[in-house]
Amino acid sequence: MIAAMDRLPSYAELPISPDAPAGSAWGVFGRDDQVGTLNLLTPEVRAAAAKLAVRGTTFNLDMPLHLPARPFFGNRSRPKHTILRWGNGTVQDDYLDGFYPQYSSQWDALRHIRHPEHGFYNWTTDEQAAAEEGRLGVENFAQQGIVGRGVLLDAVRYLATQGETLAPDVYRPLTADLLDAIAAAEGVAFRSGDIVLLRTGVGAMQHREAADGLSTELRKYEGPGLDQGDESLAWMWDHHFAAIVSDNLSVEAFPFRQGAKNLHHWAIAMLGMVFGELFDLEALAEDCAAQHTYECLFVAKPLMLRGGVGSSANALALK
Repeated sequence: MIAAMDRLPSYAELPISPDAPAGSAWGVFGRDDQVGTLNLLTPEVRAAAAKLAVRGTTFNLDMPLHLPARPFFGNRSRPKHTILRWGNGTVQDDYLDGFYPQYSSQWDALRHIRHPEHGFYNWTTDEQAAAEEGRLGVENFAQQGIVGRGVLLDAVRYLATQGETLAPDVYRPLTADLLDAIAAAEGVAFRSGDIVLLRTGVGAMQHREAADGLSTELRKYEGPGLDQGDESLAWMWDHHFAAIVSDNLSVEAFPFRQGAKNLHHWAIAMLGMVFGELFDLEALAEDCAAQHTYECLFVAKPLMLRGGVGSSANALALK
C-alpha cells in the first residue's frame, strides 16, 4: 500500500525521493514495490467493485490466443496448438508450441520495458529485471490478481456522435481532454483504483480480419490510442487509475512519435502504471450502450509465471 503518506502526490509533485529520476513515482509505494499502480486496488476498492455485479452477466475480454489474424511484430508468433491422445485411447492432452504470452490479449509486467536513460521501475537493475527469480515479474500481479471497478471509455461511439469515424488503422491520438469528455458523456465519475477500458475499434477489426482467415504476413500498422506526453501521463496518474486496458496494440497511439514522451517508457517504467492491450471489449461495449451503464466488476488473473515479462489477459467483466 501507499508507504508513509496520506495521499498520492500529484504528477506535478513527482518525484518524492531525492534519488529518483525527475517525473518518476519511484518510492511512492515503497522502495521494494513491484506492482506499481495495482497498489490502488485496496480491499475496500475491490469490495466496492464487487457490488457492481448485480445481474450476474459475464463478458469475456480475451481475444482467442490465435488472434491477431496477422501479427503486429515479427518476434511474436501465433502459438501452434497440438492435441495428443494417449496410447490407451481414452485420454487427451494438449500443448502450445511457440507460445508468446504477449501475442494476443495481454498484460505488460513492469519488467516489460525500461526507460532508455533511467532503467526499470523503482530502482530495478537490468540484471534484476532479466533474472527469472529477479524483480518485477508478472507473478507479482498474479499473486493478488487484478480486481476492481472497470470503466469503459467508448471512444468509437462517442466520436461518432461528434461526426467522426474512428478508424482502427489510422494514427489518431486521443487527448486527456477528449477522454474526460467521453467519461462525462457516459455519466462516469472516476474513482481511485479504477481500471480504464479504452475501446478504439481495433478489437472489432481483429474479428473482421479473422473471418478472412489467418496469416503469418507481418502487417504495417498505425492506429489510435492515448496521446503521448505529459498531459496523458498526468491524466493517468492524477486520476489514480490502477490500470489502463485497451483493445488496441499499445494503449497509446501507434507508432510512437519521435521527440514525445511515449507512454511505455514513461508510464510503465517511471510511474509503475499497469497496461493491458489487445483486449476484446466488443460485447461489453454493446451491453454498456444498451444499458447506459459504463461500469463493471473487472476480474483478471495473470499467469503465475515466475519472472514473466507479460501474461495472457485471462479477464472477465461482470455486470
